[in-house]
Amino acid sequence: LVFADEQTDQAVVAAKTWLGLLDAKQYKESWVEAAPFFKEKVKEEDWEKMVSAVRGPLGDMKSRELIGAQHTKNLPGAPAGEYVVMQFKTAFQNKPEAVETVTPMKDDKGVWRVSGYFIK
Repeated sequence: LVFADEQTDQAVVAAKTWLGLLDAKQYKESWVEAAPFFKEKVKEEDWEKMVSAVRGPLGDMKSRELIGAQHTKNLPGAPAGEYVVMQFKTAFQNKPEAVETVTPMKDDKGVWRVSGYFIK
C-alpha cells in the first residue's frame, strides 16, 4: 500500500520498525523509541508490564498488512502536532484476526515516533 505523500510513508516506516520491536519482545526498546508524549503518559516499567500482558498471550506475529492511514493534526487528549493514525490487519499465532492501531507523531526534530498503540 503506497501513499502519495512522503510524510505518511516515513510515518509508516517508523510504525513498522517500532512494531518489529514489539514482535521481538523488545518492550524496553519500544518504550525508548516512542514519542516523548508517549513516555510522559506511560512509565517504562508500566509499559513493559502492560505490553507483555497484552501481546504475550497472542503468540508470534504471523502477518501484518497496512489497511489504512490518516494524517491529522489534532487527536483527542494529545497535543497539537502531526500524526498519522494507521491500522494494520495482523495475524498472531493465537489470534488470527487482530487490528493494531499505531499512531506515530512527528517530534521536534522532524522524526516520526510512535505516540499510541492499541490492539483489538
